[in-house]
Amino acid sequence: QVRLVESGGGLVQAGDSLRLSCEASGLTFSRCVMAWFRQVPGKEREFVSGIRPSDGSIRFADSVKGRFTISRDSAKNTMSLQINSLKPEDTAVYYCAADTLPISISNLAYRYDYWGQGIQVTVSS
Repeated sequence: QVRLVESGGGLVQAGDSLRLSCEASGLTFSRCVMAWFRQVPGKEREFVSGIRPSDGSIRFADSVKGRFTISRDSAKNTMSLQINSLKPEDTAVYYCAADTLPISISNLAYRYDYWGQGIQVTVSS
């Protein structure tokens, strides 16, 4: 059974930093593409960043380049998202996702087979 469990969210102030983690189980981590999406009420789920654990290749949405860093620990089957200089517009539910048959690091939600339950990040101004 595949499980993706996010942790590290919460309420922070603008300008703060936050680190989200996703622990994966039940899948072959090295063969997947792992990604972070975020969603606010009334809007579609938005790609934030993705990583291919096998070679460390990464991709970011243009809107977060320079402030977000993605990494993985293949020994622990975990992926992390470091968010610096948080802005109120970063407020969202953040989801961890896994594409178990990746062609590339896709920014399309439908490409991802498995999802975590989501974790709230709220940035106050």
